[in-house]
Amino acid sequence: MTSPVTSPAGPPASPQVIPRVGASRPAEGRFPLGRGTRVRGPHAETARDLLGLDAGGDGPGEIVLRLVTDPSLGEEGYLLSATPGEAVITAAGAAGLRWGVQTLRQLHGPGGVPCGTVRDVPRYAWRGVMIDVARWWRPISFLRAYVDLLSLHKFNVLHLHLTDDQGWRFEVRGHPRLTEIGAHRAESPAGHAREGRFDGTPHGGFYTQRELRDLVDYAATRGVTVLPEIEFPGHSQAAIAACPWLGHPSATPVEVRTSWGISSHVLNVGDRAAGFARDVLDELSDVFPSRFVHIGGDEVRGGEWATSPEAARRVADAGLAGPDALHGWWGRLLADHLRGLGRRAVAWDDMLDHDPPEDMVIMAWRGVDRIEAALRAGHEVVAAPHTHTYLDYAESDAPGEPVSIAGPLPLETVYGFDAGEAVLGTQAQLWGEYLPTRERFDYNAFPRLCAVAEAAWSSGRDLDDFTRRLTAHLPLLDRLGVRYRRPHDEGA
Repeated sequence: MTSPVTSPAGPPASPQVIPRVGASRPAEGRFPLGRGTRVRGPHAETARDLLGLDAGGDGPGEIVLRLVTDPSLGEEGYLLSATPGEAVITAAGAAGLRWGVQTLRQLHGPGGVPCGTVRDVPRYAWRGVMIDVARWWRPISFLRAYVDLLSLHKFNVLHLHLTDDQGWRFEVRGHPRLTEIGAHRAESPAGHAREGRFDGTPHGGFYTQRELRDLVDYAATRGVTVLPEIEFPGHSQAAIAACPWLGHPSATPVEVRTSWGISSHVLNVGDRAAGFARDVLDELSDVFPSRFVHIGGDEVRGGEWATSPEAARRVADAGLAGPDALHGWWGRLLADHLRGLGRRAVAWDDMLDHDPPEDMVIMAWRGVDRIEAALRAGHEVVAAPHTHTYLDYAESDAPGEPVSIAGPLPLETVYGFDAGEAVLGTQAQLWGEYLPTRERFDYNAFPRLCAVAEAAWSSGRDLDDFTRRLTAHLPLLDRLGVRYRRPHDEGA
């Protein structure tokens, strides 16, 4: 099927669409989109929901949804043609129809939708955003709001970082102490962690399995898969505080960590700890249907293994080179168990140095060079280098910027990142240490998340064009209540 549209170098379908559409051809007139606009075709109810339309509308104009066999569109591409009488969205599946509706939604302005034709196919299959709910628990309403924002910008993965040293947020029915104890800490840092000040305020919260199932279902209707992450074997102090038998007998008893940074406490390598990990993954996989499960694997401090008789026995029994090799032992154990559940393990690129199984997806975060290293080793790769995708970093180093863990990471640098053609996809990270509130989270996320969306969906870069479209796009974020950082703002 061919479409009379221009190349990406031609005029955009509308100045406010982000990410940029693949190709477009404008036409005269406007399609009168309003609450009474009729919708017919497959997945009409989802389209009405996304557009805020009334069921059984009797207003002017009609949206027509069509499924066709067109291999060139892939699983997520779509064609959109708008005339004064109707808007037709054509795709090979539900995902493409949904993204076409989101483009229609962004095109909507005073007087309706500008007429014309759009053909759009994503660059990457994995277009993700990681939200850290371990450092600061966030209500389900927050996560639903961000699912909506991700879907609007054609992201299709919400990566939930559910556990860390500072909190365990996932209900495990077989191990209730994980949330009874591990979901609560006595206080949190005040100001930057290096200052050593604390707020004296207890913090806690977790998600029930029912809440998370509801979130998964809600996200699925918007084209977003929820990817769960449980940290193994490091970043596990909250789990060890709840279940001390997961730690090492020689270690001092610990509480849920109150400071940021990396704990030296890691899971032991006994059979009981291994069984615990399998239990957690079993329940996690029952709640999250995602075919990928993230097992962490980063920043593991192996000092406790080096002095543990139990670890020495495991090294000998497994024929490992030494205690450092227990990092990889954990990765292979977890990946094997997930494989038996019909899932694939994802891990941070630290695991790349510890003989991971070939089918493990590597999330390359420590630098752009780690992307190439993981590809050379034969892994599928999600590009997530901190130098370009860590949106918890400050956008500038101006004095007025709020406290951040690092930076600066300007919008232009985020927009300029190109992960290449060999990767599975790319992803933004929003670690939570210095983003305790919705307002602060929005400030760090937007508008840089718009830049990541375009890097993940669209081919080619044109910063001037992106900047013009972003300026026109910001009023939509205003209407949605997003408290974004104003471009060129020098601080809150």
